[in-house]
Amino acid sequence: MSTIGKTHPFVVVGLLMLTTVPLAAGAFRVVELICNAEITAENARFFAAPFPVATHIVSSLLFCILGAFQFSHRLRRSHPDWHRAGGRIAVHMGFAAALSGLWMTQFYPWTGYDGPALYVIRLVVGTAMLLSLGLAMAAIRRRNIPSHVSWMTRAYALGMGAGTQVFTHVPWFLFPDMQGELARTVCMTAGWVINIGLAEWAILRMTQLPTKDQFGG
Repeated sequence: MSTIGKTHPFVVVGLLMLTTVPLAAGAFRVVELICNAEITAENARFFAAPFPVATHIVSSLLFCILGAFQFSHRLRRSHPDWHRAGGRIAVHMGFAAALSGLWMTQFYPWTGYDGPALYVIRLVVGTAMLLSLGLAMAAIRRRNIPSHVSWMTRAYALGMGAGTQVFTHVPWFLFPDMQGELARTVCMTAGWVINIGLAEWAILRMTQLPTKDQFGG
């Protein structure tokens, strides 16, 4: 997994910080499953089929954490072997995260304010992430590094949706009267839209740089 040229170190720190809330929520869910916590209407589906959600939590977090370090110019230059090894693991974790997410979307019962629109959007996002990862792998096999970078950046942006959704749900918690199926769909979708928008901006910026600056040459 390659990345965009001389990325500022704070970008890596920011990406890691963006994973903290999903990390805490995921850890809580895993502990809940391991410790046989009280089954409620909200978590019953996870106890009925724990493997997909556990796979999704672990693979998503590894994908996001390892992926963040792929943006480190210093790491790419000083530890290229670690960079390549971490990228390979991140790609496999990305596939696992996307596939388990699609499984949960298809087979877990809806809860709360989830509805048909969010169901379709989740299918689109999961499929787009799989497609991006597949195109990234195909590109690197052809030694087409710019294309590989672009598709991995898109896949990472989609995989980081849960982190951004922490912020897009702020109005949801501040204004309880707005809570409903439409608001839930908007808050969830906004996280993915913001991320993919930033990814496309970063990719456009990369294409405007000389090749040696794109990849730290």
